[in-house]
Amino acid sequence: MQTLSVDLGDRSYPIHIGADLLSRADLLVPHLAQKRAVIVTNTTVAPLYLDRLTATLQSAGVDVFPVVLPDGEAYKNWETLNLIFDALLTQRAERKTTLVALGGGVIGDMTGFAAASYQRGVPFIQIPTTLLSQVDSSVGGKTGINHPLGKNMIGAFYQPKVVLADTDTLKTLPPRELSAGLAEVIKYGLIWDAEFLAWLEANMDKLRALDPAAIAHAIYRSCEIKAQVVAQDEREGGIRAILNLGHTFGHAIETGMGYGNWLHGEAVGAGIVMAVATSQRMGWLTEADVARTRKLIRAAGLPDVAPDLGVDTWLDYMGHDKKVEGGKMRFVLLKKLGEAVITADVPTDVLTGVLSAPC
Repeated sequence: MQTLSVDLGDRSYPIHIGADLLSRADLLVPHLAQKRAVIVTNTTVAPLYLDRLTATLQSAGVDVFPVVLPDGEAYKNWETLNLIFDALLTQRAERKTTLVALGGGVIGDMTGFAAASYQRGVPFIQIPTTLLSQVDSSVGGKTGINHPLGKNMIGAFYQPKVVLADTDTLKTLPPRELSAGLAEVIKYGLIWDAEFLAWLEANMDKLRALDPAAIAHAIYRSCEIKAQVVAQDEREGGIRAILNLGHTFGHAIETGMGYGNWLHGEAVGAGIVMAVATSQRMGWLTEADVARTRKLIRAAGLPDVAPDLGVDTWLDYMGHDKKVEGGKMRFVLLKKLGEAVITADVPTDVLTGVLSAPC
């Protein structure tokens, strides 16, 4: 097991990464405010891991109640969120009752938002079971739900007490979901660490084959980079926005195509290529840089060509992006591979050129 910390003063918390962590009550119980927990999961993850986690907690004397939600991005909405509140109220959950998110990014985001909102804030724990959630969404405290006009537009910053990334859960992950998670891993290399980017190029086959050492390193380095960024800017007032490379384009794809038709990581993968192409049109990257990025996205099993939504539709959905400031869209682009920049100064002809012929 490897452990690192997200340093946020009195809201700091550990991230544990390793195999067979679902059986480690000693990693969970110290973070419970009382020996009562509500496990929020979904219909896909519950048959795989709910009984095991429940047994682990019950062995330590914890009273456990499960909430099983429908699976999929299409259910990341108010109606499903209310199912969590219904269960909490029915079970008379208190302010010291801990919510445990067992699942991927959708479950983590909704459980965190429920925890931030119920009785104005109750503790929660992240146990991510997908690669995407282990390397990205479970760390940093972003929680929320989708709206028909925009992804993740309603939510709160709310930090977990601990993140438990059990790499064994990736063994049951469909290949498409594994590839989706690799989009976020690639993002970290592109925005922060050119050496890690080169390592990903050399080890992509091992990652897709779930080589234990390669997967553990990718998760650790991804979480390490995100923890460093979040410690500097918890609420995304500045540098944290670089973690959204490809997301402005990617969220528009998800919204425009209908939530769930493209996985988040697939949309981000195509969005990364668009961001890199925009950076090249700005004169910051070379055509070789774009080709290198596209090759890595493809090697991860991700789409490197976005759907053609039409320029007006692209702009409409991108106008709902959370990085919009003063009515101007801001973009995360690359000055070079391994160095990100946030800018609102993208000329109209550059942007429309990318949007009119998605690359």
